[in-house]
Amino acid sequence: MRHTRLNVRIPHCVKCPPRRNQFRDTCCINVGDSRSSLRTYQEFHTFWFWVAGSVASGTQLRIGRGLRNEDAREWASMANTCGEICNFLCSDHFSTQSVSQDPAVERGHKQFEQACGFCHGPEATGARGPDLVRSTLVAHDVKGDKLGEIIRLGRPDKGMPGMPLTDEQVLDIAAYLHARAAEALHSGGVPSKYPIEKLLTGDPGAGKVFFNGAGGCKNCHSPTGDLATIATKYSPIDLQAHMLYPGGKHTIVVVTLPSGKQVKGPLAHADDFVIALHDPSGWYQSFSRDRVKVELQDPLTAHRELLDKLTQADVHNLFAYLESLK
Repeated sequence: MRHTRLNVRIPHCVKCPPRRNQFRDTCCINVGDSRSSLRTYQEFHTFWFWVAGSVASGTQLRIGRGLRNEDAREWASMANTCGEICNFLCSDHFSTQSVSQDPAVERGHKQFEQACGFCHGPEATGARGPDLVRSTLVAHDVKGDKLGEIIRLGRPDKGMPGMPLTDEQVLDIAAYLHARAAEALHSGGVPSKYPIEKLLTGDPGAGKVFFNGAGGCKNCHSPTGDLATIATKYSPIDLQAHMLYPGGKHTIVVVTLPSGKQVKGPLAHADDFVIALHDPSGWYQSFSRDRVKVELQDPLTAHRELLDKLTQADVHNLFAYLESLK
C-alpha cells in the first residue's frame, strides 16, 4: 500500500500561502486558543501523519509527537483536530477514486432506480417528474435533511407518493443525487462557446425590472458599477453560471472567546464540534464550538435565498438583461 507523509507544523508561516494544492507535502497550521500557551517558535512542535490509502475512507492514522511538545496533556485532542484538517487538505490528493466507487452512492443509485426512477428517470435527469440533478432542493440539501422529508411525505398535490424508507436508505439516495449533481457541474459536455441564441430566450426589459424590483439585485449590484460591461468579461454560458452560482466570496466567521476577545476571518472549516478560520495575519485558527460564540456572515446569503424563488422566466429574463451590459 502506498503511503504519503505529511508534515504538519505549527503555526502557519507567512511564506506558505494557505492554498490547498501547496499543502500536499507540507502544511502549517495553528489550532487556535487551545494552543495559547505556545508563545515562541521554539515551543511549537511537529506531527507526522502517515496516511494509508485514502484518509477519507476512514483509514487509521498513526501519529507521533515531536521532541518539543509543550502541550502534551492535550495531545489526543490535538491529534484529532489535525487529523480532520489533514483529511480536508488531502481531499484533492485522493480525488482519483471514482465517485461511482463510493458504496453509499452505489447503494443510493439502486435504491433510487427502484423507488424513484419511474418518475425521475433512472439517472435522475427527469421523466414524468422533474430533473433532480439540477434541482435547487438537492443543491441545498445536506445529508438528506431536506430530501428525507420530501421522500417520506411525498408531494400529493403533484402526484408524488410518500416512500417509507429508512434513514440509511434516504442517506444513500441523497449521496447518489449529490454525486450526480457534482458530476453534472464538472462535466465537460457543454462547449465553452455555447450558441448564444440557445441562451438568449428571455426579455432583457423584464430582466431589468426584476433586477431593480422583486429580485432585489440592485441592493448589492449596479449596472454602472460592479456589473458594468459584465457581458464582455465572461462567455455567455459562464455568465449564466456565475449569475446562478456566484463564487469568490468567502463566508466570514466572527469567533468571540470567553475573555470577550474576537477573532475574525474567512471560514476555513465548520462542523458540529470545531470552527476554524484564517485570521488577518494569515494564521489558521480552530476553536471548540462549545467554548466560543460563533457568528457567520455569508455575503452570498441573498443569492442562495433567491435561488429558491427564481422561476424559469426570471432566470432567462435576468440573464438576457445581464448579457446586454456590454
